Amino acid sequence: FAGLLALYAACRAHHPRAFAEGVTHATRVLGAINTAVLLTSSYAVAASVHALRRGRRALSLALLGITIAMGAGFLAIKFTEYAQHLHEGIEPGGRGHFFAAHTEPGLATFWTLYYATTGLHAVHVAVGVFVLAWLWARVAFGRPDDTARSLPLGATYWHFVDLVWIFVWPLYYLLGSAAP
Repeated sequence: FAGLLALYAACRAHHPRAFAEGVTHATRVLGAINTAVLLTSSYAVAASVHALRRGRRALSLALLGITIAMGAGFLAIKFTEYAQHLHEGIEPGGRGHFFAAHTEPGLATFWTLYYATTGLHAVHVAVGVFVLAWLWARVAFGRPDDTARSLPLGATYWHFVDLVWIFVWPLYYLLGSAAP
């Protein structure tokens, strides 16, 4: 992610108007909803760890289930957003009819980086969902001492995924003003 974010910064410095235009075509509402989903899911997984440490396994399982559902919801929203962009003719690499009408140099770079960065993030979310589902099964059917050590590790990974999104979201959804 550091490499993609550094590439974004270099390309935005070279094509500020194109990147600002790209942000105006992003689906800001879906990006904001996904941000709220991830922040809430991070709270839920942290509360799950806390509940397990307090011996409240049923509550821990419920909170972990909420986190898993929110991760799946994040992916569903992201794929809905991708479908909207593809329908608009915004494809990676500057392919699609959108770029015939929007010829600003660097705009194709913005969208290629958008798909690469958010796609890599989506892969990490999917991995996190699978890891948390595996941990849910361990909490439900495993030994309490094993899960007390492994669940916090899974939660830490989930927080990493959330933290990355906190950097990605403003770059692709909020920073729309072009340099003079």
